[in-house]
Amino acid sequence: MKVVGIVGSPRIEGNTEQLTQEALRIIGEKGIGAELVRLADKTVLPCTGCGACESEETCPLDDDLLPLYHRLKAADGIILASPVYFGSATPQLKAFMDRAGYISYNNGHTLARKAGGPLVVAGRNGGNFTNAQLILWFMILGMIVPGSNDWNTAFGTEPGEIWEDTSGINTVRVFAENLAWLVKKLA
Repeated sequence: MKVVGIVGSPRIEGNTEQLTQEALRIIGEKGIGAELVRLADKTVLPCTGCGACESEETCPLDDDLLPLYHRLKAADGIILASPVYFGSATPQLKAFMDRAGYISYNNGHTLARKAGGPLVVAGRNGGNFTNAQLILWFMILGMIVPGSNDWNTAFGTEPGEIWEDTSGINTVRVFAENLAWLVKKLA
């Protein structure tokens, strides 16, 4: 069993990555493999709408998307993590979501019935919309999203500030425990 956490922040070791590492740490403590993937280390171009993925699990764009998509297919659980950028997910994560989503959707919902959910870091506003944006990606692909005790959002601007948001950190920890439980139930 394995959970892959996709960090959509362009900031390496920033709040979004730290929050994802915390969730993956808890998942690992539950005996499930955990892998963090930084989109900041990858190139994922925006979808061009060419339609190539409508007939097979492929994309003609020459970048890092297809290997990442296959990691998701092999995983039992998926976390998408993003800071709020102008009220929504980062362009890096949105490009990833569009292309991986289209490939899965057009080829028999290859990610369906996997467990997954969002993690969001907000400086002040936009956390609820970004959570909803990410949750809807999981839902349209037929995935199962466990709850927590609030929205999976921690607040902080400067690196490390999220740790001052004890309520947000607790919410993410409960989400990680629930995700681990769900992955085991689905296995």
